[in-house]
Amino acid sequence: MPENYDRYLGPMLFQPYAVDLVERISVPDGGAVLEIACGTGIVTRRLRDRLSPSIKLVASDLNEAMLDYARKKFRADEGVEWRQADAVALPFAAGTFEAVICQFGLMFVPEKVAAMREVKRVLKPNGVFVFNVWDSLAQNEFTRIAHETVGQFFDDDAPAFYHIPFGYHDRAAIRAELQEAGFRDVQMTELALTSRSLSAAAAARGLVEGSPIVVAITKRDAAALPRVKDAVADVLRSRFGDGAIQGQMRALVFAARS
Repeated sequence: MPENYDRYLGPMLFQPYAVDLVERISVPDGGAVLEIACGTGIVTRRLRDRLSPSIKLVASDLNEAMLDYARKKFRADEGVEWRQADAVALPFAAGTFEAVICQFGLMFVPEKVAAMREVKRVLKPNGVFVFNVWDSLAQNEFTRIAHETVGQFFDDDAPAFYHIPFGYHDRAAIRAELQEAGFRDVQMTELALTSRSLSAAAAARGLVEGSPIVVAITKRDAAALPRVKDAVADVLRSRFGDGAIQGQMRALVFAARS
């Protein structure tokens, strides 16, 4: 899954938002940055290329397979520290980082306020927490089509995976959770970008085989996986045309001070 995630979903969904997210932090020379839920290192790459070599960069993820994949994309001398870590129990001392950044990871944390409190704990005073989350499926065309098409194969037991990453977008609730965790100066931006893929087939492969929904499909009917993928590609092709395709996507970007 990490390879399909990185190869197909990376350019289509995650790299455009990574460009935006890393521009929202400013860290002095000699400072330290923590990335939570680094996945395959898409934001990590942007951070390391943009930040001064004197700035310590720690990339963490709960999933060891994702960390292993990300680690292979960096040279040993690039100065990235890799840590397996749970967002609700970060293995760092209080006041360690000037900035904590998280791209499309907070949606998967069951105890969100607890994770926010941990971020605040490891931030220095007046440190910044910058993260993004997806808006609703209705605002994200490719993933909405994938979700609806997959569901048609399993009428009585449709995989619900996409409800998790695209189900945490209540602006007021997220703001209230940040404030409950002790953050201040909460800022939120709606950011609509264009999702692009080289083909409907490539997009379908990423949407089906590059996310945990592939596990849900395989558990229900492993033989159905190729048919599901082809069906998603067919719907994308009928909606967006042959060849390279593009659709709308939207996320919410938050920044808050400790």
